[in-house]
Amino acid sequence: MRVTKRSSCNAALLLVLVLLVSIPSYSQNQVLGEVQFVGKTKTEKTSGVWIDGQYVGYAGELKDDKKVLLLPGEHEISVRQSGYMDFTQKVVVEPGKKVVLHVTMQKDPRAQFPTVTSQLKLQVTPDRAAVFVDDGFVGTVREFSGIGRAMLVSPGKHRVKIALPGYQAFETEVNLLPKQKITIKTDLAPGSITEAGPSIKKD
Repeated sequence: MRVTKRSSCNAALLLVLVLLVSIPSYSQNQVLGEVQFVGKTKTEKTSGVWIDGQYVGYAGELKDDKKVLLLPGEHEISVRQSGYMDFTQKVVVEPGKKVVLHVTMQKDPRAQFPTVTSQLKLQVTPDRAAVFVDDGFVGTVREFSGIGRAMLVSPGKHRVKIALPGYQAFETEVNLLPKQKITIKTDLAPGSITEAGPSIKKD
């Protein structure tokens, strides 16, 4: 009987804890709305996402524990990928509701690709950080790290910036010879969202 009573007390305590944890989450879901990103190809899934001018990550990762929850109202969403035109759309978010945004990237006819290239690889953490070359967004770290993955750029001088909200940005300059291969290695140091530069906060 003593065991039964103890189990009942433990069960009651667990129920109270579950309620205490669940109530804030439930209330939050009733206040905020969700934006879900859907893309058919690898291009859409690896494109960077800016919401109201703030970089939040790449489209394919913005789900589960990284899902996008926004305050109700109108928000401007821009999706960017190197060699493609920006996909920009305004959405109205309602409390407790989900907006499904189907992302379609169109190739930029103005994009030019070098005939002679150099190779740039990255070994950077976190690997979800955004990569900018000469102030233009080119992708995320994981696209240019690991076996068989690298960035092809024209020979010469380039400014490389790696940034992610909540971390201090890393910036460097490289001067590449034709067909040269180099690797940039670094770990982004924790920082503040207020330190995000114009590349991360982009109009």
